[in-house]
Amino acid sequence: MPLKHARNRRRLIAEINVVPYIDVMLVLLVIFMVTAPLITQGVKVDLPQARAQVIAGETSTPALITVDQFGDFYLDAGGRGSEAVDDRQLFSRLSTLLDERPGTPVMVSGDNRVDYGRVVEAMVVAQAAGAPHVGLITRAPEPGER
Repeated sequence: MPLKHARNRRRLIAEINVVPYIDVMLVLLVIFMVTAPLITQGVKVDLPQARAQVIAGETSTPALITVDQFGDFYLDAGGRGSEAVDDRQLFSRLSTLLDERPGTPVMVSGDNRVDYGRVVEAMVVAQAAGAPHVGLITRAPEPGER
């Protein structure tokens, strides 16, 4: 009878149970999906919290970068008037200005018909020149305008 008892035993299964591995992979997938948007790099912009309110407390004249409808840059540094500049000139003049007067606010004004990429390029150049914060200038809508 001992032989019959040995035959009724359950046979060993030589398969790998992959269910725990699938569970671990799904958890890792969720972790990567949640953290991926947090590590993407972008341009830091101080966006206004309210509709086109005047910024109070600015003691120095801001450096104003204007992007016209054709994508050309103009720099008004310290109220001297706007002058046309290319990317390199914009970088060198802004870095010189920010070395002389650290903490000078930098504002970007873009035409509504210009490619958004050109406005972002102006912001990136300003940050590379040493501007800690870059603001966007908008206009308040007229009554009855959207």
